[in-house]
Amino acid sequence: MWKFSELEYKRFDVDEITKKIDEAIEAIHNAKSGEEVLDIMMKNEETSNEMATQFQIVTIRHTLDTGDKFYEDENNWLNEVYPTMMPKMLQLNAAIEESPYRSYVEEKLGKQYFVEMELQKKTFCEANIPLMQAEAKLTDEYQSIMAQCQVEFMGEKRNLYGLQKFFEDDDREVRRAAFKAYSNFYHDNEKRLEEIWDELIKIRNEMGRNLGYENYVPVGYMNQGRTDYGRDEVASFREQVRTVLVPFCEKLYKAQAERLGYDKLYVFDEKKVFPDGNAHPIGDDDFMISEAQKMYHELSPETAEFIDFMIDHELMDLKNKPGKASTGYMTLLPSLKAPFVFSCFNGTIFDMQVLTHELGHAFAGYRACRKQPVQDYFFASTDIAEIHSMSMEQFTYGYAERFFGDDADKYRFAHLQEALTFVPFGVAVDEFQHICYEHPELTPKERTYEWHKLEEKYMPWRTYDNDEFMERGGYWYHKLHIYLYPFYYINYTLTTMGAMEFKKKYAEDPEKAWKDYLALTDVGGSRSYLEILKCANLSVPFEEGAVERATGYAMDILEKEMAQL
Repeated sequence: MWKFSELEYKRFDVDEITKKIDEAIEAIHNAKSGEEVLDIMMKNEETSNEMATQFQIVTIRHTLDTGDKFYEDENNWLNEVYPTMMPKMLQLNAAIEESPYRSYVEEKLGKQYFVEMELQKKTFCEANIPLMQAEAKLTDEYQSIMAQCQVEFMGEKRNLYGLQKFFEDDDREVRRAAFKAYSNFYHDNEKRLEEIWDELIKIRNEMGRNLGYENYVPVGYMNQGRTDYGRDEVASFREQVRTVLVPFCEKLYKAQAERLGYDKLYVFDEKKVFPDGNAHPIGDDDFMISEAQKMYHELSPETAEFIDFMIDHELMDLKNKPGKASTGYMTLLPSLKAPFVFSCFNGTIFDMQVLTHELGHAFAGYRACRKQPVQDYFFASTDIAEIHSMSMEQFTYGYAERFFGDDADKYRFAHLQEALTFVPFGVAVDEFQHICYEHPELTPKERTYEWHKLEEKYMPWRTYDNDEFMERGGYWYHKLHIYLYPFYYINYTLTTMGAMEFKKKYAEDPEKAWKDYLALTDVGGSRSYLEILKCANLSVPFEEGAVERATGYAMDILEKEMAQL
């Protein structure tokens, strides 16, 4: 009955790990059978899992309190050391690939194991080690700036999550002031945020050139595990979003403005969905977690086992606290087969999304690390992983009364509206990254203006109220994925299509939908993107008409409910 708070952190010995890898390489070269090679690999897997667990303990504790000097120093040490270990890991991969018993390993672990090895080889060279170290320092600085935000608002100092709560306030002037305070924080930090982004573009593009590419874009795609689609498919998907979803989202916001009685809907009105107030949780943080445990017990035997494991081992930290990083994530402690969920509750419907979205990720990780033999398969590629989380949000709609009481229908409508209106923003984030890396000659202000143009293209309803910073494109600064996780963000939009398909399937046949969902979680990362979609009986979002087919059911629901509001 271990608990996360009681886990001992011990800095791993780099020399000892290197020695073990060297011994494994030599043993593989001398192996006399495929069984022997696989046995050596599994022993090395244990070492790798323990090292990754220690790495994650540091990451989690550093984000829990960015002011903790010990874990800040350990995090910096890991960011310096980890890239230097990559050459040795690649040598081990090469020994496995070149072994005369490779076919036996492939038979036991599947071809995807070697596909992942090839991606690691294509995305690393020793010349990039100092660049990776510099990149980590810059992304840490960005996170630190965000975490240390303390804005005086309504008589209290608030961080970014605390400010966002007021975007749903019933008083329009409070919403206006809250958004202005949010905007001012980024405007006040604009100079350094510009510099960090400029440096990251230069560093990452240099990484790409060192690997033989024109810029960073191909590396970004490979780092996301994309092996069976590329830029052209993503561009075609973005165009479908522009032609199908953007007009529908305009309709949603026009109806919202009419409901609220406004001639014009400003950006600070977008979260205010109902004139008599949005849905809010009917209990505090502990109430929400307690109800989530009951919900997952009723949802399925599989989720019941999972949520008890998470609570028993203290594997969720969800309350908003000073110094806590302004982010949300799920990660794994692989040696313990334990997911960990991190977020910051703020008393809005966002809290329910955390309890379903991030726990959807965690449930998938919990299942995969019990079904799959190697750490590489514990995580699906990110374009699959977000289906786990977004579909779980949809599966739990029937439990909304537990969390929102009489406002449950408000929650369901607002959440479904946001699921669709988010997609144009998501594809804009993706296109923005393409523009920045493919046109490094742009100045910082020119890049920001490119965001302004993307808002006109994908979010034509977006209106700012005499906010010079936001009007020239400053909104993009708040999206940490742009800084931290290059080319990740499109996954949220691709996987929305899968989640909307699961929504329809679950309404028609819950038992079959759940069976397909378990198949999706259990396969982990052991197959490619298109293969996993097929395994879960999901459509390919790049195909002509795919966006309209995937979202049609949700759009029909929103159309009917809009007519009744």
